[in-house]
Amino acid sequence: MPEIVIQIGGRDFTVACQEGEEPFLRAAAQMLDTEASVVLGQIGRMPSERMLLMAGLMLADKTAGLEEDLQRAEETLRARDRALADAEERLAERARRISELESAPPPDPEQVSVPVIPADVSDSLAEIAARAEALALELEEGGAGQDD
Repeated sequence: MPEIVIQIGGRDFTVACQEGEEPFLRAAAQMLDTEASVVLGQIGRMPSERMLLMAGLMLADKTAGLEEDLQRAEETLRARDRALADAEERLAERARRISELESAPPPDPEQVSVPVIPADVSDSLAEIAARAEALALELEEGGAGQDD
């Protein structure tokens, strides 16, 4: 089992690790050293145990924040996946309906009915409009004579 020397907060520590884990241990030690430097910069000299505790707590706080961010991102991703799946289902349904319409025979022109407004209804509406215009004109002329 290899032993390596890491430096945290200006102090050397010898630690053992599994074969091949040295780069990971050095990276973790660098993260801890970064936090220890912050603690030492704010508080000053302190015992190794306290420095390591404070640096470890700061890393744990950062990790908790990152885990919350990751959880929110995963929830957002799941919601988007659900929305995408719903959209794909709707698209597939529309494609199926279009395919059905395209493969259906054309309608028989004799059976297609187009709504037509009967002539007597059109005539009645025209007569009502003419009466309304006449009444409006009569009111305007009557009102103009009263203002004088």
